[in-house]
Amino acid sequence: MENPVERVRAFLARFPFNIEVREFDESTHTAELAARAVGVEVGQIAKSVLFEVGGQMVMVVTSGDVKVSQSKLKAHLGVKGKVKLADARTIEEVTGFPPGGVCPFALKRPVRVLIDVSMKRFPCVYIAAGSPRSAAPVTVEQLLAITGGELCDLS
Repeated sequence: MENPVERVRAFLARFPFNIEVREFDESTHTAELAARAVGVEVGQIAKSVLFEVGGQMVMVVTSGDVKVSQSKLKAHLGVKGKVKLADARTIEEVTGFPPGGVCPFALKRPVRVLIDVSMKRFPCVYIAAGSPRSAAPVTVEQLLAITGGELCDLS
């Protein structure tokens, strides 16, 4: 069985950013816990949230101190109908990561990635890096390059 944190490290090695994945003794499972472990404010923790919208899976990456607006998400995607949070089993199937450790890249299956503008307030944010005890610092620009994501206002 492959180690998800090592999968993230290998993926990052393809880019010229020299991003270091850090592993912690304490949990980084929630934005609040991650902020405490890393030593930053909650907004600097990048939450990667998997949604099912109009029959498609979409990853939204946003600051840990904001909520995703379902109406903005549907408008951005041009779909009507329900927005559903993915359950733990679906998260693992699609991303290959456990809840609390979902990294927005190095995913098992290709997923459209939307990067929320809320994170631009910070010089760097911390993403989960494959486990609920890991984090890696990235700039929003690096995150856009690594994920191929779209910058949008969803909070």
